[in-house]
Amino acid sequence: MEKILLLGATGYVGSAFAAELRRRRLPFYSLTRKEADYTSFEVLWNHLREQRPSLVINAAGYRGKPNVDACETARAETLAGNTLFPQALAHACQAAGIPFGHVSSGCIYAGAKIEENGQTRIVADLTQPEHRGMIEEGLRRSPGGEISGPIRGFTENDPPNFSFRSPPCSFYSGTKALAEETIAPMDNGYLWRLRIPFDEAGDGNNFLAKIQSYPKVYDNVNSLSHRGDFARACLDLWKVRAPFGIYNVTNPGWVTTRWVVQQITKILKPDRKFEYWESDQEFYRFVKAPRSNCILDTGKLLSAGVAMRPVGEALEEALRSQAKG
Repeated sequence: MEKILLLGATGYVGSAFAAELRRRRLPFYSLTRKEADYTSFEVLWNHLREQRPSLVINAAGYRGKPNVDACETARAETLAGNTLFPQALAHACQAAGIPFGHVSSGCIYAGAKIEENGQTRIVADLTQPEHRGMIEEGLRRSPGGEISGPIRGFTENDPPNFSFRSPPCSFYSGTKALAEETIAPMDNGYLWRLRIPFDEAGDGNNFLAKIQSYPKVYDNVNSLSHRGDFARACLDLWKVRAPFGIYNVTNPGWVTTRWVVQQITKILKPDRKFEYWESDQEFYRFVKAPRSNCILDTGKLLSAGVAMRPVGEALEEALRSQAKG
């Protein structure tokens, strides 16, 4: 009988996998470090050989609390959780002949690609005044929907431009990119790229909850992943036996933070007025690490036969669910 091993089952993303596995009635079990120190290659390898799970899902990692700024000082823990362990897991799975799925991140990119006059160029910061008209026009064409116009997202074949090899970057993003670099050559696993998770829950890790808790909002342009949609899409890739490799798993389209705030104001009607940081210079006086803001292309996911709701639709439904209480 098929059984799946889920690591990090109690975390924000791991709990979404657990809920979806239960919904599908797929047998799975979790493993805590108290039960067995699975960060040890030998311990993990022996466990895999004895239990023979049909798939290992790694939703564990080190994010830092309350945010990625903490990773700038907890570097040993960040490197161990986000690079060394995923690498050891991938090697243990390969040695045991067991496929795996690793929750990676889109935070290894900055900006988007712009197609103009038959040429494609990378713009690392879409908030600059010269790009504002393009962003506003894109939102008018398809607010929170499919990518349109000259703006294109990064594909799985694009090298990261927010990493240790392409600085500046946060230490967190650097470790996530390094993990992909070491795991991607293996032929027995998925790397599922998550991007700014959100849903209807009031969890503090939820992007929608974060926006409503910030004293000031940092406006930028991003792809997003609905937490439940993400887990469903990842499991669908396994279900259809899509080719192993890297997949951008985000809800199609992109949004600005300002657009999201407008939806929050319209649907939730909070008793506050949202204020924005006036500039990057002002914002970065209060944070330590550079922040990734980017758009990802989901064409490969769709080509594999896995579709997700447009990001605007997913956001609106999450907010309406919150409004109902």
